[in-house]
Amino acid sequence: MKTMTLLVLLFASAPVFADARFAPVDITVELKGLPASEVKVLGKLVRAARILDAVFLRQVWSGNEVMLQRLVETHSPLLDDFLLNKGPWNRLDKNAPFVPGAPPKPEPGNFYPPGATKAQVEAWMKTLSPADKERAAGFFTTIRRGTDGKFAIVPYALEYQPELADAATLLSEAAALTTQPTLKTFLARRAAAFASNDYYESDLAWMALDASVEPTIGPYEVYEDEWFNAKAAFEAFIGLRDDVETKKLQRFSAELQGLENALPVEPALRNPKIGALAPIRVINEIYCSGDASHGVQTAAFNLPNDERIEKEKGTKRVMLKNVQEAKFEKVLVPIAQVVLDADARKNVAFDAFFTHILMHELMHGLGPHTLTSDGKPTTVRASLEDAYSAIEEAKADISGLWAMQKLVDKGVIPKAMEKTLYTTFLASAFRSIRFGVSEAHGKGQAMQLNYLVDAGAFVVQKDGTFAVDAAKVKAGVTALTTELLTIEGHGDRARAKALLAKLAVIRPPVQVLLDRLKSVPVDIAPRFTTAATLPQ
Repeated sequence: MKTMTLLVLLFASAPVFADARFAPVDITVELKGLPASEVKVLGKLVRAARILDAVFLRQVWSGNEVMLQRLVETHSPLLDDFLLNKGPWNRLDKNAPFVPGAPPKPEPGNFYPPGATKAQVEAWMKTLSPADKERAAGFFTTIRRGTDGKFAIVPYALEYQPELADAATLLSEAAALTTQPTLKTFLARRAAAFASNDYYESDLAWMALDASVEPTIGPYEVYEDEWFNAKAAFEAFIGLRDDVETKKLQRFSAELQGLENALPVEPALRNPKIGALAPIRVINEIYCSGDASHGVQTAAFNLPNDERIEKEKGTKRVMLKNVQEAKFEKVLVPIAQVVLDADARKNVAFDAFFTHILMHELMHGLGPHTLTSDGKPTTVRASLEDAYSAIEEAKADISGLWAMQKLVDKGVIPKAMEKTLYTTFLASAFRSIRFGVSEAHGKGQAMQLNYLVDAGAFVVQKDGTFAVDAAKVKAGVTALTTELLTIEGHGDRARAKALLAKLAVIRPPVQVLLDRLKSVPVDIAPRFTTAATLPQ
């Protein structure tokens, strides 16, 4: 049975994950009032999204598909955990293998030639023309060996041609069904991009999307490429826009240039014009797949990662409200009862949690993104290489907290939230660290927590719980924001690596609390119950 067909069948059912650290949650969305045509569109989009699971499995490891087939044929009890982790490595346990016979998780994923070293790839890239080097280091190509044994650049459109052709057909069919013009345009352009390997026009159409159905589908995040953070993995989020919540949050778009102008960093590293006002969408998720659906579930995202679009149009922030509500109820509230002192627990609030996630995504688009190295233009991503993901996630986190305080001071955010934002952030730090310090978000959060403890902003109490020092927390947040923005602005990989080596660790007081949290879920395991009801 083809891997794609096998995955469609497996994910069409509702897996019961064996890992008790994930709390099963039914992900439901009210479809009442949605026109029949758009319900059919959703069915097509979910089918296309399922196809991307097969592509993502192959991007993670060349042996994933064979191993999946074996687990199915032997009725292995490890199958559900394999599906949850999108491979035989537990992403919460520093990628420790849990399937017998699995090798260590490959740092380069399956984007580069098997057996090649990072040094060999780097040396080869130096021999290329500027145009070929840009393609080789681009988001949407793999590096393979040709018949002559030499390295060759292979576009995704060729590497994953069968799956992308099937997904493109479904997107084209959905485009023909929808009555919403901007959705029609995006789906048609994204279908074309799967064949052309040029995602620019479809990314622009996604930025302009203004429809009740809100799909994000394609190659985006680069976490699986641990060599260069360069190769984009396929994923999909399919949801319905929440018009009420979207309208509430759109007021933040108008504040971005002011926040950029006030960043606590040398003025030369600020952007005097950050581009168009960033679109903000709040959606309720119906289905997600690929890189969006392994281990810890995404609560929000900020895309696209194409620096050209980021410079011209900004980026779009998408909040997954029903996913965030589930995480808050099932994970964060129980964590707070364990890690915070009694006075602090009452100051953990969903509004602060939800708003900080939004600010995290907004702040990804602020601060330095391009720089000059050896007289040549480059990007922060290229300069920091393997340190980029953890530093960038930490930057978005801590500068998001800094930005919330700025907006409280300005009156954009209610003054009452000042009482809950730091305490909620502290509790959520433990939530993220439990993802594991081998993962970008967990690593970045461990670094932030230790920095703020060293600054006296967070204090360990006699009973081992944590509390916020209101007199020191604002200065600590500002100082760390400055540090991370400076690292990015100068492309200082050595400084980034040193900071992570020193602070992205689990210290004894934190470990004590992590041990106490063993009975609390680390995250949710979604069961896409509404998606299962859609026409296929």
